[in-house]
Amino acid sequence: MDKELVIKYEEYDLAALPDAGGRELMQRAVEAADGAYAPYSHFHVGAALRLGDGTVVCGNNQENAAYPSGLCAERTAVFAASAQRPGMRNYEALAIVGRNERGELCEASPCGACRQVLMEYEQRQGHPMRVLCYLSGDRVRVFPSVASLLPFSFDF
Repeated sequence: MDKELVIKYEEYDLAALPDAGGRELMQRAVEAADGAYAPYSHFHVGAALRLGDGTVVCGNNQENAAYPSGLCAERTAVFAASAQRPGMRNYEALAIVGRNERGELCEASPCGACRQVLMEYEQRQGHPMRVLCYLSGDRVRVFPSVASLLPFSFDF
């Protein structure tokens, strides 16, 4: 029996994001990408996580010659937030931006490992966390929840 999966998301011009907080979050992700350590892939990723109290925690990808010992920007941000704010269970939104080897902003989306980690944080808090992914041409794809990115996640 064939079934169909529909993933809902919205796309906006960066300047037309409906909430100013989303634009600020994307800007913070751009700034975070500038500090990435990516001497091997030359793909700099920045992530900015907004907590329920308005605090923004940023992360960027950190590569290492002992691959796969590095860490993605998304997990760097959520792990830092968890370490810095123990007990905080209100992660509202996560913005992700890529910068290619020419220094241009480019599309970025969480890898599978990040999607599973983010999904677990979303499940633990009991409400959705929006995910904003930069697209080329100053466009932004907005997912209403991590579950939108990982519809067949697993749980223990």
